This record gives sequence, C-alpha cells and structure tokens, in this order.
Amino acid sequence: MQKPERILLWNLMAAVFALGQAWPNMMLSSQPSSGLKTGCVANLMRLTLDSALAVGNQLEVEAINGTQYILLTPNLAAQCGYSMESDPWGNTRIYTSLLGCYVSNKDDVMFTVGLKLKIYHHSPSDVASHDVAQTCSYTRWAPREILCDRNYMEVSTYMAPQAEAKGQKKAASQLNTIPDQASEKVTGIWKITFFTPEPMSMVLKEAQQAGHSAMTTSTRLVMRSPYNTAETYSEDVAGVPMEVLKVSIYHKAQDGLNVFNLAAACPTGGVLFTGNLISWHVPRRVTPLLDGSIRLVEMNMGINGQRVDKAQMAARGYSLSTTDFHIVVEIPIGSPDGYYKSHAPDYQYHTTYTVEPMLEVLWRADQTREDTRYKILFPITTPPMLQPPHTEDRTIPEMREFSLYVGTFLGDVVLRNITFATGVLTVEESNARGFTVQQHVLANGTFVFSLQVPFDADVVYKHNPELLVTTYSLNVAFGFVILPEEIPFAHPVEFQASLHDVVLPTLTGTCDQDQFYITVKYGNQGKNFNTMVGGLDLTPELAEAYKFYSNATHFSIAVPYAATGTLFELITTNSVRARLDVLVWDPITNWILSDLFLACFFPLLTTRCYPNGTISALAVKVESVPNLHPSWLTLKDRSCTPIFSNDQFAQFTFSADSCGTTRTFFDHYVLYENEIGLYYSQKGAARTPPVDPEYRQTVSCYYVVNDTQTVAFSAKSRRYEPKAAIGSGHMVVQMRLATDSSYQDFYDAEDYPVEKYLREPLYFEVELVQSTDPHLELILENCWATLQEERTSLPSWDIIVDSCASPGDSYTTVFHTVLVDDRVSVPFHYKRFSMKMFAFIQEEQVLKHEVYVHCDLVICDTTSPAEGICQGQCANRVLKGTPKQTQRGRRSTSSTNRKQISSRPILLNGFQ
Repeated sequence: MQKPERILLWNLMAAVFALGQAWPNMMLSSQPSSGLKTGCVANLMRLTLDSALAVGNQLEVEAINGTQYILLTPNLAAQCGYSMESDPWGNTRIYTSLLGCYVSNKDDVMFTVGLKLKIYHHSPSDVASHDVAQTCSYTRWAPREILCDRNYMEVSTYMAPQAEAKGQKKAASQLNTIPDQASEKVTGIWKITFFTPEPMSMVLKEAQQAGHSAMTTSTRLVMRSPYNTAETYSEDVAGVPMEVLKVSIYHKAQDGLNVFNLAAACPTGGVLFTGNLISWHVPRRVTPLLDGSIRLVEMNMGINGQRVDKAQMAARGYSLSTTDFHIVVEIPIGSPDGYYKSHAPDYQYHTTYTVEPMLEVLWRADQTREDTRYKILFPITTPPMLQPPHTEDRTIPEMREFSLYVGTFLGDVVLRNITFATGVLTVEESNARGFTVQQHVLANGTFVFSLQVPFDADVVYKHNPELLVTTYSLNVAFGFVILPEEIPFAHPVEFQASLHDVVLPTLTGTCDQDQFYITVKYGNQGKNFNTMVGGLDLTPELAEAYKFYSNATHFSIAVPYAATGTLFELITTNSVRARLDVLVWDPITNWILSDLFLACFFPLLTTRCYPNGTISALAVKVESVPNLHPSWLTLKDRSCTPIFSNDQFAQFTFSADSCGTTRTFFDHYVLYENEIGLYYSQKGAARTPPVDPEYRQTVSCYYVVNDTQTVAFSAKSRRYEPKAAIGSGHMVVQMRLATDSSYQDFYDAEDYPVEKYLREPLYFEVELVQSTDPHLELILENCWATLQEERTSLPSWDIIVDSCASPGDSYTTVFHTVLVDDRVSVPFHYKRFSMKMFAFIQEEQVLKHEVYVHCDLVICDTTSPAEGICQGQCANRVLKGTPKQTQRGRRSTSSTNRKQISSRPILLNGFQ
C-alpha cells in the first residue's frame, strides 16, 4: 500500500451527520477545550479532535518549542515524527512520536508534547487557538525500536550514556531539537552513510537538508526518514513490498568514534480483499531488520494506535494469526472502528471503507537475547465498491401520488437537484412546487431521500393503455454531490402507476319539432377527443352552423332534423322519424369513448291535396335503402320525375288525372292514389344494386263527392252582362338576410348596414311573395357582389353563375334545402344560399368596407316543358367559367318571368 505524504494543514469538510464510530478504550486526559482529547499510546502521544470542534474549519498545527511556535509543514512533520489523519466528517487524530523533534525528554522516561492548534472559521482574523500539553511516561524501550507511521519510518537503538565531561553538569531534561550545525561540536553525530543499497555518505547537515532526522537522547540514537526519498529503497519480503532505510551513523564520543548500524523496513502493501474481509499480511521475518536466528516472542493488534484485547477482537470479528511466512491481521469490511467514504467514478455511486489497524511485534535474537520491537500504523482503504442506490416504490395509486425512496447514502452525499420532464429544480424549488423532498436518517447513520409527486402534476406523463385505465409515468433523475470534493453523480428512476379512474364523456339528447339538441358532458380526460355528428366531423364551420356552445363542463349543439348526415327511418303521411348518430372518439387510439343514437318524430306533411286537383308529394330517402338517390324516383308513370331533388328529398307535383294516378269511389268521397318508387329499366340495368330493397311510397288524396250545400241568395237585374277583360299583374320577390342557418329570424330595415366579420357566414333567402300557385318555381340565375349600390358598378365578384355556385370563388357558395313548415307552404317559392363575408382588395389594400349583393332570377311555370334555366337550380350548366359583366347585363331583361333584386349594404367589421 502506498504511503502518501500527509499534511497538517487541512480543510475539514462540513457534514450534517456522521456515521457512528466505536473508538477503542484508552486512558485519555481531557483538555480545557471541549472536543479535544489527548492520550498516551505506548511510544506515541495521540491528540483527538472531534467533528463538533473542527467541522467546516481549517486547522493549522504548530509545535511548541519552549517559547517558540514552529509551524508543522508536511515536510517538517515527516522529518520530525508528526502525522495526522482525518475522516470525511472532521474527526481528526494527530500522532506525535515521543522521540520526535520539539518533545521535552527527561531521561527517556518522561516526555512532554506541546502543540498549538489554530482553527480558522470564516476568515484569517476569525481564529480560535488551543494550546495542548500532554506528558507521557514510557519505560518499555527495547534495545531496538522501529516505528512505521503514515508519513515516516523511525528506528532507535540503545546507546550507553556518555561519561560526563569534567566541569560540565548534566541537564535535568533534554529537548530533542534539530541540532544547530553552525558550529562543529566535539561530540555528536558526525556522518551518516545511506545504503540504497549502494553506500552514499552525508554529513548530518546534508542529511537534514534531504529531509532526514538524526539525533541522540540520553540513552538512545534516533534516525527518522520520510517515505520515498532518494536515500530509501524498495524490497520484496515474503511477497510483501517494503520501504527500507539502512544507515551507518558515525558518532563522535569522548571515548572515540562509534559506528551504529540501523535499519527500518515498513510495508507498503500486502493487503488482500476477499468478499467482506480485509487480510493484511506482514512478513513474519523482516529480513532487512533481522540477522541470525530470531523468534517471535509477542504480537498484538490495535486500531488507531491503541491495542485491542482478545474480547474486543472477538466482538468485532478481528483475528491475528501466523503462517510460516506471514503475520496475518483480518478485519471485516464495515467494522465500527473504520469509516466509509463516498466516490463517483464514471458518475456511478461507489463507497470505500477505511480502517487503520496497528501491529506490534517483539522479536528476540537467540544468541544475543536482544529484543526488537516493531510497530506499524497502517491505514487501509478498500477499492471503490459499486453501491447502486436502491429505489423503493411506496406509491399507493388510490392516493393519487407517487411516493418513492432512494438510498442508501453516506453522510457525505448531498441531494442538490432533481431533473423532471419539464426541467431541473433544486430541492427548495421542488418543495415550493408541491413535490415533497425529504431526507431520512437510518439507524446505522446512512441516509435515504424520499420524493412525493401528485399524479396531476405537469411533470407526470399520462396515457391510457385501456379505455378506462390511466397509466401515470414519472421519470426523474436525482442529482447528488459528494462533499467536500463536490463530485457529482446522478441516479435516474422511472415509475408507473395505473388506475381505473377514467370518466368517459356522456352524451344526452332531446328533440323539438325542428331540431335535435345534443349535450356532451366532458369526462375527467378533458376535451381531448373528436366528435362526429351524422357521420361528419364536427369542424369549426359545422359547429358554427349547429350553434355550438361550450363551457368548462360540457358543450351542446342544435342540429336541424333535415341536416346533412341525419337518417330517416320511417315516413308517414304527416311525420318522419329521423335519427341522428353522434359519437366521440380518441384521435390517438381511435377508441370510441361514447355514442348516442337519437331518433325522434318530426312533423312533415309529405302530401298536399289542392282543391284544383293538384297533388304535391315529398319523397324522403330512408335508411333502409342506403344507395338510393332521390332523383332516380318516379311516379307510376315513369316519365313523371321530381321537379326538385337533393341527397335527401324529391318533390313531385302532378294533377290527379295524370302520371298513372288511380281513383277509387266510396260513398261520400273519392280516393286518388299514386306511388313513388324506384323502378328498373326495361333492359335490366338497375339504378341501384339488386340487393337493395325496393322503395315504395304511396301518395293518397281524398275528395268529398255528392256534398250538398244550402246557399241563400237574391237576384237583381242588371243593365248589361259583365265581360272578361285581359289584365296583367305583378309578381313580387324579396331578398332577406337571416341571422343564422335556421332561417327563422331576419334583419329588419333599421338593422342595416349589418356588420359582419371577415369569413363570417351570410345567410340569404330570396322569396316569391303573394303567390300560392304551386306550379311556379323561383330560380336564381346569377348573383354577384359590388362595392356600390348600382348593380352594374365595378369591381364586382360572382357568387352564382348560370344557377350554380361560381367555380372561381374560393369562398364556395352553398345552397340550402327549403322544406315545408309553418312559414313555408310552397318550397318552390324560396331559394336559400350562404356565402362567407369577404372584402374587395386591390394591391393589398381594402377598397371599401361595404358590399351589396344583386341577383337575377327567373320565375318558371312547372306545367310547361322545362327548358334552359327552368330545368332547375344548377340542373343544366351551359356556360363554362365566369361570365363577363356584359353577359350579366344582357340577361337582365324586362321579361315578365325575370326579376332583379338587390340586398341592403353589409358592412365589413374591423376596417375603417
């Protein structure tokens, strides 16, 4: 094991908690300052500072030399016999050799050590000083003593006391200082020869400059050397690497020159780690020290410089044994006499265990009977041991909160931050956000950290693996640092918890005489779903048409029963059963979350019987014939086709004596019947696939016959008979702007100009008023918009061209079906269309914020053969592209069946 140079100027780390240390029993004398204890351990004096005194501070040590204070630098400490060891929590031990420099020595029996401790707090001026003095008695000196400390090796040998020179008095005590070589002494150490193993000689002053120390006491000669100097060498002894110091010291005495051969050998290795056991091997015979036949007389084990007895060894699991070649000390890893330290190689959490065993051996030479006492203080640190933090999930899903524990860690580990999915938060910031972070101390002094995070926090990811199940995922990384080095490492964790806690959206619906009313109540997953109404996605445009309303708990729509996507299940003489299918679905998983199939009866008069024998019948596409197109339907006479049709309806108008109508006489009335159906051609080609069911709808009208009415009248002669005169009348049309798509409410004259936003829908209705003739149909031929009230002003924009929506308009015009209701008796007398509000722009500038809509319309007689425009709205498009303005002007003739009409001004909101 390498012996690193130890320094006495230490920055002791700050720690909140320390692992419990079980220190060996010894005789200690307390100093006045709390936290300072001194004691004598054989040939050493030991000073202990606990963490309460030194933690978080800087320590400086000075040796007291009479009235002088000598700062113990690392080099001077190794040269003079001082060493220091500190654990990560500030528990510090300082050892002083009783034969060290600046130690007061009385006859090699009584030794007094004086130290001055300076503890710096926050600044050089903030310092606390403690003077420490300890007197130790040691009389068990062996003829040769070898001490191996952390930073130096020391050997001393017995030297016979010198005869007192004439005229000199023996001093009562001797202070072991580094001799002053300014003047040559008659007696004393003259020269030192180092063997490396080649001989190399130095005078005392040169040896001291090289970092060595040599001195004499009243009865002993002392040599001390740091490790790894040029004057020491390494040697393998019984497989154990050792640092060896061999010298010959030439000592001048009054009786002549004496030569002393000294040697010290200290182990730098020999440690094995097997499982949870440390095995320390020391050569049983250290050959660089011993010559001839020797035997092992005594051996003792210690911890931190203090012997432990057999009972203490047994209690801690220690063992001390010998083999043919080694003395073996075994210590369990984790013994309470050592301590753990945290590390983070490759950003992974590791720990090391450090313990400082001591071995004392006494050898005796068989021939000379001289003893050699050998003492080693040998700190051992295990290699870094990977300690992956254990993560414990204590989450109870029903509590709707993640609860996790991570650990264990030593007291030198500090939690600095936590990385969540949304970013990095300090511990303080995490607690402020409601993520509870706590530190817990276990019985053995280690720590675990806990974290609580609510399920509804934004750092928790949520998804639904099943329809009614929510899985909550929390991915975090704990960021730690190891003190005092501030070494970072991280520990990522991933947790999941599942709950059957999904509340799905619910759909409810009602009907009145005109519309379906649908309400969708949100579940606990919010509004993250799509809605389909009648097979169509509920787009913003469709939602606007259905009067979409929403708040925090639900949304609602109102859907006309004849809207696109509704299905007709059953048709009767005066009503229709319509069904609206609504479903909400998850766009990610495509799961249907909820659905509603709402069917209601709506009043619908499908057959009208007029007194003049005209019959009007409305055919409705029903769900049972899904591939039916209403335009394919005919009466019994297949030449009688609908006068109007769309995707849902077909309108027939015919006289009671036409189109294959039959009549049946009863007592007081006659029944006229016809049938609307889907017939196959004579060649066998069907309009619909043969698998589709047949479509049959009976049309019936009852007329009373033989009805007698009593009428009273009186006659008066007149001078002449009346004659029929040819006259003319006027057909009146009007254009109105509806407030919404229901066409129930309209803007009055005082409301104009009506303000509309860009792209806001405009709902127009054109009506033939003051006429009840079912044979007349209103057709919109051309409609356009201008900036001026004048119909022929420029610029203009086409809306309807040749009875169809303008093909060049990006804001597509939409025609709306007109059905019979309380206000509409003849649907042919109405035309409804919608467009979106726009503005005339030239060179990216709005020309004017008002627009006028103008229409050319034709009133057709449905009893006459249909030609040209009278074939129906957008039934026969003959023009391609947009007609020019001259063409529109030519169509606007004064023919009695043509009309012109214009709207009032519509104001574009948002432009000045």
